[in-house]
Amino acid sequence: MRNASAVSEFVLLGLTADPQVQAALFVLFLVVYLLTLTGNSTMLLLVMSDAHLHSPMYFFLAHLSFLDVWYSSVSVPKMLENLMSKTKTIPVGSCLTQAFFVFATGGTEAFLLAVMAYDRYVAICHPLLYGQMMSSRLCVGLVWGSWGVALLNALMNTLLAVNLKFCDYRTIHHYTCELPSLFLISCSDVSTNITVMLWSFVIHAFVTFLLILSSYACIVSTILSISSTTGRSKAFSTCSSHLIVVILYFGSASLRYLMPTSGSPLELIFSLQYSVITPMMNPLIYSLKNKEVKAAVKKMFGKYFDHRHWVRKTI
Repeated sequence: MRNASAVSEFVLLGLTADPQVQAALFVLFLVVYLLTLTGNSTMLLLVMSDAHLHSPMYFFLAHLSFLDVWYSSVSVPKMLENLMSKTKTIPVGSCLTQAFFVFATGGTEAFLLAVMAYDRYVAICHPLLYGQMMSSRLCVGLVWGSWGVALLNALMNTLLAVNLKFCDYRTIHHYTCELPSLFLISCSDVSTNITVMLWSFVIHAFVTFLLILSSYACIVSTILSISSTTGRSKAFSTCSSHLIVVILYFGSASLRYLMPTSGSPLELIFSLQYSVITPMMNPLIYSLKNKEVKAAVKKMFGKYFDHRHWVRKTI
C-alpha cells in the first residue's frame, strides 16, 4: 500500500486496447472536439456580435457555449493524447485537478440548464413582465451563482479525495479522471467520500431538476391554455431545444453517478454522452430549431462572402 504522495502517477486505460480501434477513435473524437470548439465558438461570436440576440435567453446560451468549450477541453485533449500514446499515464496532481474541473464544469452546466428553464418559464408564462423579471443584474447573478456553487461543490469533494491512499494497482478503467473511478482503486475507506459525493450530487441534481421540472410544468400548462394551434406550436418550439439538451445531459449524468462504480463499459458510454457528445450537440440543437440563430448565421456568412467578393473585385 502506498499513500497518494508516494504514488506519482496513474494509468488511464482509455476506451480500448486495440491499436487499430484507437486510431479510428482518435480521428472520430478529434472531429468531435473540433466540431465542439467550432460550434460553441460560433454561437458565442453570434450572440456577442448580433444585436438581435442581446436578450437574456441568448445571454445564457452564450455562457453555455463558453462553458461547453471548457467542459470538453477538460477531458478530450488528454483522451486524444492517450489514444496515440503507449504510456497513457497521468500525474496524481493532474488527475485530481482534472477530476475537480470535470465535477465543477459538469455542475455548472446543470445549474445553467436550470436557469435557462426558468428563463423560458418567465418568457412564456409572464411575457409582459419578462424584461422586468429577467433584469441584467439578475441574469449576471444567476450565471455567477451557477459557477460559484458548482466550484464549491467540486472543491469539497476533491479535497476529501486528496487524502486517499492508493494501492500498487493504480490503473483507472476510464479515459479521464473522475472521482468515482478514483474511489474504485483506493485502499482507503471511501465510504465518507462516496456518501459526500452521492449526497452533494443528489442535492445538486434534485434542486436543478426540480427547478427545471416545475418550470416546464408551468410552461406546458400555459401552452395548453393557448387556443391558437399556431400559438401553441410557436410557444413549444421556443423551449423544445432546451428540453432535448436537458434529457440528454441529466439522463446520462444521473446514470453515471448514481450507479455503483465497477469500471463497466456503460460508465464510459454515459461519461462520453454528457462530457463529450452533449457539448458538441448543444450548439447544433439550439441553432437548428431557432430561427433567430439561423438568421444570424446567414447574416454573418453573408457579410463574409460579400467582403471576399469586394476584395477580389478591388484586386
